Amino acid sequence: MKRFCRLIDRLDTTTDTNKKVAYLAEFFDRTEDADKLQAVALLSGRRPVRAVSGKQLRSWAADESGISDWLFEECYAIVGDLAETIALLLPNPAGESSDSLSSWLLRLRNLKKKNGEEKRTFIVGAWSSLSKSGKFVFNKLITGGFRIGVSQKLMVRALAKHTGLTENELAHRLMGNWDPFETSFKQLIYDRDESVRLSSPYPFYLASPLDVLPEELGDGDQWLAEFKWDGIRSQMIAREGRVFLWSRGEELITSSHPELEELGKSLPDGTVIDGELVALKKGVPLSFNLMQKRLNRKRVSAALMREVPVALIAYDLLEWNSEDIREKPLYERREILLSLYNQLNHPKLLYSDAITWNQWEELEEMRVHAREYYSEGIMLKRRDSTYESGRKRGVWWKWKTDPLLIDGVLMYAMPGKGKRTNLFTDYTFGAWDGDRLIPFAKAYSGLTDEEFRSISSFVRRNTLERHGPVRAVKADLVFELAFEGIAPSARHKSGVALRFPRMRRWRKDKPASEACTLEELHVLMKKFQPE
Repeated sequence: MKRFCRLIDRLDTTTDTNKKVAYLAEFFDRTEDADKLQAVALLSGRRPVRAVSGKQLRSWAADESGISDWLFEECYAIVGDLAETIALLLPNPAGESSDSLSSWLLRLRNLKKKNGEEKRTFIVGAWSSLSKSGKFVFNKLITGGFRIGVSQKLMVRALAKHTGLTENELAHRLMGNWDPFETSFKQLIYDRDESVRLSSPYPFYLASPLDVLPEELGDGDQWLAEFKWDGIRSQMIAREGRVFLWSRGEELITSSHPELEELGKSLPDGTVIDGELVALKKGVPLSFNLMQKRLNRKRVSAALMREVPVALIAYDLLEWNSEDIREKPLYERREILLSLYNQLNHPKLLYSDAITWNQWEELEEMRVHAREYYSEGIMLKRRDSTYESGRKRGVWWKWKTDPLLIDGVLMYAMPGKGKRTNLFTDYTFGAWDGDRLIPFAKAYSGLTDEEFRSISSFVRRNTLERHGPVRAVKADLVFELAFEGIAPSARHKSGVALRFPRMRRWRKDKPASEACTLEELHVLMKKFQPE
């Protein structure tokens, strides 16, 4: 645990990626296998099970610090991070625990079965035996929110230096449904458990936002263009009579989409398709909001499957006849995929057709009107590209359509987190319904620090009501919001939900009375909804 805490401290002191890789590689070189495995799990996004609520931790930490609950909450509001607040307020121990990272994580795993008093005894005892750095890391593990400034790509690079294996091989081995408590470092990295291999997806290849003029990409004949669909990036795997559906977030989502198992069973053995999982009716992709109803469900009712039917839009083939074909050029992989699609003729499998175009200007026109095709924009991929892992700039691009814009009135403001704790940066915006405002969107990004400071000053001077940390303010400020899509929503009072809303600019030139109306939002929504 001490070595892992030292690693976290060192990683937090630099933004130099080479130094971070060196620190990680040194940690792997000097650490026992059990702790290496747990560190790999944490750094690849496998969070510990959360066994204690934040409310319990705040109460226990206040008691152990000898301060009142209200004072603890004030400290928390200033620091902005619960794990750090507790580590700063609790006294340092007389002696420090030398227990391993893996032993701590095992005890945390078993903590969920304990009652409230047993949990408190364990956690208070842990706090009394860990240094400030140790308490910070331990608190992060307790809350299940363990995040540091290291991407999985950097961790894999360090692991490659430690093991001598290639980054691509390691990235593939770390994908899938493995549990650090049920395997060993040797099995995961070197032996490769057969059951894990059977279900493992390939590391996803990601496109970069197009940040150059399309003409700068050169001859258009070298590029494949296809529509960008707003769904869940997924891989469907058919191996040895089993079917697995993985999301890009490394979640196994087969059970949430049982009707796709039939499609998977119809695939030839040893097939892996990369595509977009979408809600689809009458051949038209539906809102992403509908897709969210299907996620994180162990059982999906027949009624929900009728309400939100799904399909897989396939645009790449990664494995064929049990052979990894990612090194083949894209045009060859897609030829095999198209042949498979035509052969199957399955209603749950669609093929992402290439767009026919001659001049970049033609493609630009299609991008501008992409929403009319129920698309987010256009994907550009070099026809000769291999299928890499992670994000490689210059080979795959996403060329999204321009965002939709609407003006909203600031209704509520809430303090930010971390460095923005003392500023009101999280806002709720309203649209006019007659002479009253109805909240329709939340946003917290898009403005400068100077603008946030100015708005915070306005909030403090014009607060009408307080609801905990949230302040209702005078309806005076108007902001132009940018967003990617709009869909009906029964969960929101406005009846609409925006996709990725953010603030584009502060409309100081516009009075609140001229901001958008609820009717305008509904008209805009209907424009982009399939009939």
